[in-house]
Amino acid sequence: MDTPKLILLTTTHRIAPGLLSWPAWEALRSAPAVLVGAADHPQLPALRAAGVEPRLIERGTAPALARQLLAEAPAVWLESPDGDPGLTDALARIAVEEAGQHPEIEVLPGSYDLPGARLLDLVSVMDRLRSPGGCPWDAEQTHESLVKYLVEEAFELVEAIEEDDRPTLREELGDVLLQVLFHSRIAEEHAEDPFSIDDVAGDIVEKLMYRHPHVFGDVSVRDSAETEANWEQLKAAEKQRESVLDGVPAGLPALAYAAKLVSRVRRARFTGVPDAPYELPAELTPESAGDLLLAVAQRGYDQGVDVDAALRAAARRYRRAVRAAEGLPETD
Repeated sequence: MDTPKLILLTTTHRIAPGLLSWPAWEALRSAPAVLVGAADHPQLPALRAAGVEPRLIERGTAPALARQLLAEAPAVWLESPDGDPGLTDALARIAVEEAGQHPEIEVLPGSYDLPGARLLDLVSVMDRLRSPGGCPWDAEQTHESLVKYLVEEAFELVEAIEEDDRPTLREELGDVLLQVLFHSRIAEEHAEDPFSIDDVAGDIVEKLMYRHPHVFGDVSVRDSAETEANWEQLKAAEKQRESVLDGVPAGLPALAYAAKLVSRVRRARFTGVPDAPYELPAELTPESAGDLLLAVAQRGYDQGVDVDAALRAAARRYRRAVRAAEGLPETD
């Protein structure tokens, strides 16, 4: 005679109810009893539509629930939305301490999280914070009020990358991601031109596919340099730009702005303007100092040097040297 079996059917709230694996549906349809501990379980409408009528039982403590479920076997237990804290531990303890006295226990995943599924949680949390009854501070924010945080988080991320601080890198990536979700949630409330995070994601997917015809189309490229040149051509046609410099944000920090202009000019193979003189001027004036820095940005690009990152690294070295001369410990 077959040993009775208690099946623990797990699901994820990040996938629409009813989208269960075939083994899960087979278990649900063939089980003598399907048990559930929440009257508002999101899977119930889908199960009832399929002719499966779960029986509601009262959830007590985890040990008490474990023994009740074992007594009900053979049966399928539909995991509660909160994951039934402590239940699997209680069942495992009983299985070890009372081996051979209880039904077989099987954990059957009915649905799985796909890569990126936790982003749905972030969307839900952001919506809760912004909605009535949420956080007053979050509800008051606008695109304009959040600009300073976006800039700060971006620079903190840059610092984590340059310091090779992986725990901080992970944290700062989350903070930058939050800014994207925050702005997208605010945009949903615009009276004339609303858009959502799905619109934002959809746009970038289309853009990436359009600008990577060598991946998603039938274009062939030999190397990364040809890929980059093709990208710039597609981007220029897409944006209908007249100048090779169109689209470079003037709000960048000065050295990064100069480096970006140089990058655009070099990649376009534009030679209509000569490079700035790469030599120390006899007299350092605002104009000659600016020309010298521009010349450094031009030579840096030619040598594959990120001059903005190089200057930040030099500034950190200078800071460490000054603190050492002051007899102070390093803080980086």
